[in-house]
Order: sequence, then structure tokens, then C-alpha cells
Amino acid sequence: MASIWVGHRGTVRDYPDFSPSVDAEAIQKAIRGIGTDEKMLISILTERSNAQRQLIVKEYQAAYGKELKDDLKGDLSGHFEHLMVALVTPPAFFDAKQLKKSMKGAGTNEDALIEILTTRTSRQMKEISQAYYTVYKKSLGDDISSETSGDFRKALLTLADGRRDESLKVDEHLAKKDAQILYKAGENRWGTDEDKFTEILCLRSFPQLKLTFDEYRNISQKDIEDSIKGELSGHFEDLLLAIVHCVRNTPAFLAERLHRALKGIGTDEFTLNRIIVSRSEIDLLDIRTEFKKHYGYSLYSAIKSDTSGDYEITLLKICGGDD
Repeated sequence: MASIWVGHRGTVRDYPDFSPSVDAEAIQKAIRGIGTDEKMLISILTERSNAQRQLIVKEYQAAYGKELKDDLKGDLSGHFEHLMVALVTPPAFFDAKQLKKSMKGAGTNEDALIEILTTRTSRQMKEISQAYYTVYKKSLGDDISSETSGDFRKALLTLADGRRDESLKVDEHLAKKDAQILYKAGENRWGTDEDKFTEILCLRSFPQLKLTFDEYRNISQKDIEDSIKGELSGHFEDLLLAIVHCVRNTPAFLAERLHRALKGIGTDEFTLNRIIVSRSEIDLLDIRTEFKKHYGYSLYSAIKSDTSGDYEITLLKICGGDD
């Protein structure tokens, strides 16, 4: 069965001569020895797909009676530890944890919430919600509700529900109708009807929205982005602009997030780890292409100049080549 977490444009693929027991034993030796053999850990975990890593985790537990992630946590530290633990976490659980971290403590990391909820498919969102409940015994919706407010909250909850249409069929009549509704809800009235924006942008399929935005341009003589910027504000505006960006080009949207995480003083490792790990089997090749196209240098070189040590080595192995 094809996984909903695997695409055709990833940098990480299944390892051909895979043996979970051989890998589990090698990892155990790497951790148990005098001093950790980081090179061995990196080469195994970055060269196996997530599905294969899950089999290693099972095997490790059966053979040594311990959770691999706990042993990694006990033996490694800092950003390198976070990255290695991310690699052995099933994708839905990884996203659930990222969402929880975005809402924990003082202040909410709205950018992370927006990024995860706009780039995951409906089927992925349903699995993430299940994982969230399994780990935290609370629904994702309840946590979003208590951490956010207003139209932003409404739109996030709609996305978290995983109700976006996933079909690839487009309906030209509907696109014209929706474009008209959006025009009437924004440009063409006093005050904006935010609910209409939420409903259309959070529930229609990406191909359908692409057509709708073309129709919108015909009607209003401006891009939907410009209308959103003119009509809306705050996190709600950020969220809708993120959806539009993803509809037009998801890899470019994620390349921009990576660029922001890597430029300036200090690195945003939370974002860097999340995108590199979560897209490594989906579209990281396309993200690399977009990164190079927009910024004139490779993602590989950006990571290289901004990180160091085993953390750097691991990120570069997942990133794959230098463009």
C-alpha cells in the first residue's frame, strides 16, 4: 500500500538491502560503545526511509527492551538529538509534536501552525489529529481553540478537520461562482465577509483554487493576494496568503520558509528540522530547486554555512546533493 506520507520527489528512498535486525544491532553498538559512534548512527538513519526506520524501532525494542528514541535522547544532545529523534518518529506523530510545541508555553508560534496546516493533505491531517489525541489525550481542535482566536482560529480549525477536497477534477462553473463570491466578500463591499474566504480557501482542492484565482483575476483585475493584503490583517491574513502561496507552488512556499529560517543572525532550528525531515520523502528535491531559483545559491550551501558538527552532517545527508 502506498503511504500517504511518501511522494515522488523526495531525497530519501527505501534502502535496497534492508535488514532491521542488522541495523538495530549496529545502532545498539554505536550507542553502547565507549563514546557514541555518531557516524554509524547518521549513516543508518539518514539512508533508510521512515517506514524502514519504524521497523528498526520495533526490532530494537524487541531485542533490547528499550525505546530507540529514549536511548538516542540519553546519548545525544542539542539540535543533533532533536533531529535524530525526529528521524525515528512516525510522520503523523512528528507533526502532532510540532503542533503541540507551537502551542506550548508563553506565546503561540503561529508561523509553525500555519506552515503545517497549509501544507498537509486532508488524509495526513486526519492521521495527525489521531496521533495528537493518542499522545496528548486532548483533541488538536481543543488546543487550537484555546490558543488562537477570531477568524484565524476558525480557519485553522477548518484546516485541522482535514475536510479539504482532494480530487484532481476541476469544475469551471464552480470556479467562476467562487471567484464572484470572493469578489463580493472583499473588494466589492463595505467590510469584508471573512467566512466566505475561509470556506473557499480552506475547503476547495488546490487545482480548483488555482482556477478560481485565475477567474478572480479576470473579474477584479487584481491578484487574490493583493485583495487579501488590502482586506484582511494579522495572522488570518498570513494564513490565507500561505494557502494561496501553497496553491500556486508548495515547494516554493517551503523554500521561502527555509530561507527565512537560515538567514540573518541565528538559525531557526525548529523550522529547519521540521521542513527537512517532513519533506524528505515528499518534495525536498523540488524545494531545493525552488530555493536555488529564488535565492541564487543552493539549500545545501545555506545549511553548510549556518550549521555545524554532526547536526550539519545529518542535515546535509538528508538534503542530498548540492545544486
